[in-house]
Amino acid sequence: MKLTLALLTMLLATAAQAEVQRFYGHAYDLKSGAYLYTEVHAQTVENGRWLGGTIDYFGPKGEKLGHKTLEFQNHEFVPVFRLDLNYGYMEGISDNREAVTMERRERAGGKVETKTIKKVSPMCADSGFHSCLRAHFAELQAGKSVKFTLAVPGSLDSFRFRAAKVGETQWQGIKAVLIKVEPDSLLRLLAGPLELVYEPTQRRLLEFRGISNVHDPRSGKPYDVRIIYPDKTPADAPTPLPPLGS
Repeated sequence: MKLTLALLTMLLATAAQAEVQRFYGHAYDLKSGAYLYTEVHAQTVENGRWLGGTIDYFGPKGEKLGHKTLEFQNHEFVPVFRLDLNYGYMEGISDNREAVTMERRERAGGKVETKTIKKVSPMCADSGFHSCLRAHFAELQAGKSVKFTLAVPGSLDSFRFRAAKVGETQWQGIKAVLIKVEPDSLLRLLAGPLELVYEPTQRRLLEFRGISNVHDPRSGKPYDVRIIYPDKTPADAPTPLPPLGS
């Protein structure tokens, strides 16, 4: 009985340390500046580590565009995840243990394609590359380049990338640093970089610029976006915003 009570106390203490952080992301077309969609995030975090959660996507008129689930239990930077967009596109990682199994479906009713690749180190996938950058933030701040392999389920492939700090800036009155992520190969001649703005003290992501995993349903191609994560709702955001949940 004493052992059972001790175990229960430990489990309750562990559960109490985890919290769900809820916030919005506001996505704009990178070229035109038009409002594209709203992200509704629910992240389960324990002792600063992102354990998993969900992201829901809504269009400017409040229509549901898609839903994503993420789970980082087996790997801090390569989540098991699934993204379903309402027009039928799906991508994800179904296994991240001994190897990485990716899957993709282009349209509703289409064939689900899968590919398993070797898990290397360091490796990231999807939103896990944000966790990787945060984990190596001191190196980036010191001017060092951080290299990693990015698994891309939408391409059923993996690519070498590198990240580096390229400057400091002010973002809505907040002191911030600019991180550029680009292919560490000749692929950079064909694929544009990703740019991320972070608040350096808490390593909080303030802005992302680059290719999205949300697709234009008319073309089936991913949007090029600018996504901001401000403290206050931007004046041009749709009204009302989708609920954050409880």
